[in-house]
Amino acid sequence: MSLDTVPLAAAAHRTRTGDLWLFRGRTTADRLIQTLTNSPVNHVGVAVVLDDLPPLLWHAEMGRALTDVWTGRRQRGVQLHDLEAAVRHWTGPYGQRAWFRQISPETGDAQEDAVLETIARLNGVSFPSAGRLTARWARGRWAARGRHRSDRHADTGSGSGGDGEAGARGRRGIGLPWRRTVDTGPVLRMEAAYCAEVVGMTLEAMGVLLPAGDASWYDPGRFWSGDALPLAPGWDYGREVAVTVPADADREP
Repeated sequence: MSLDTVPLAAAAHRTRTGDLWLFRGRTTADRLIQTLTNSPVNHVGVAVVLDDLPPLLWHAEMGRALTDVWTGRRQRGVQLHDLEAAVRHWTGPYGQRAWFRQISPETGDAQEDAVLETIARLNGVSFPSAGRLTARWARGRWAARGRHRSDRHADTGSGSGGDGEAGARGRRGIGLPWRRTVDTGPVLRMEAAYCAEVVGMTLEAMGVLLPAGDASWYDPGRFWSGDALPLAPGWDYGREVAVTVPADADREP
């Protein structure tokens, strides 16, 4: 899947807001997700890189082993983690392989604001149960039947190129920058979301992806270079770059 390989420290240094981080495991649950979605990966997250903070990973998972940077506590579901700690955990205890795909061109203030708004809205949303996850996948497959490739911008990898009060508490708690000046009004909060839905909705809010119509259309395989993403004009993703994690970095931080 990748001809390039970099160590985790170098990948974290290179990553920028909007980059995709992909993971592939070997457990029964991992292989089930890969089979259902017909893809080589079973988990996806998106990088969030802000001034004066280490790179972060925005994703959703069932575990609560790491501290959520937004709230300062451990929680299940949609979470914002220190990126290197998250990758070490996914490649260590979770036994996964990791890759990242770089966005082009680099994102700006508007995209960063959109990411922060999405974090404020979705952070802490629960992870769906296995039954609900399967139902969401089936609904997404049905929705995909109505999407024609001619209506989407193919992701070729060519490299061209509200919870307002709770969100405010989170931003103040970790010193995140905030430049929002326009009140967009109340936004419905999802009851549950899994990793691909979180990434898809975040990239749609950033204007990187065209609206899919239904968040359940997204699965981890959509973000692999072998598939096609509904990229908005002017945006692209490079091919996968494999990430290696030194053995001594597999320990829990």
